[in-house]
Amino acid sequence: MKTIYEKFKKEDIPNLPRAVFEGRIFVITTESETKKAIDYLMKQPILGFDTETRPSFKHGVVHKVSLLQVSTHDTCFLFRIKDTGITDSIKQLLEDTHITKIGLSLHDDFMMLQKRRKFVPGTFIDLQNEVKELGIADCSLQKLYANIFGRLISKRQQLTNWDADILTEPQKLYAATDAWACIMLHEEIERLNKTNDYELILDVPDIPEIVEEQESQDNK
Repeated sequence: MKTIYEKFKKEDIPNLPRAVFEGRIFVITTESETKKAIDYLMKQPILGFDTETRPSFKHGVVHKVSLLQVSTHDTCFLFRIKDTGITDSIKQLLEDTHITKIGLSLHDDFMMLQKRRKFVPGTFIDLQNEVKELGIADCSLQKLYANIFGRLISKRQQLTNWDADILTEPQKLYAATDAWACIMLHEEIERLNKTNDYELILDVPDIPEIVEEQESQDNK
């Protein structure tokens, strides 16, 4: 039986073994490459989905989304939409209603992508909604993966320059891992929901906090 937590302790995450995507990673920079990649992805039953945007360190400055990463279990495509924009084939994938696409905080991804080109989202599942069925209150990918798999997804590359002319190997691995991890989480959440093979540990406040709250109620 698996033990999961309503809220996973942030301080425990750095000590976990690291989880990384071990499959193939392809960086897509042209419209013709995009079409070939989408043709491949459209034949898959399930896809992990994420985006990256160049961080801004100036108040009021917001950059457009730089990268769209879409992964299968063993292959991830990094679409450099800063160069290609959202092509017709990418729009087709985003609007597809047959392939299940798994992401996290999808509202934010959709909002950023639609600043590039308008589209009507097809079949997507947001992990933040799925984990609620297990009683998990955490929302970040790092905390969810630590909670469910006991492994660390490093976020060191999150605030790097995603508009750089050439992505570094750590950037590629980071982006691919985030998309792939969405599939892994979804499939394990589905399994746990079907089998009930888990124990949920609730986030109980420390005893001093409980006592203080009770004293406050008694004094009213």
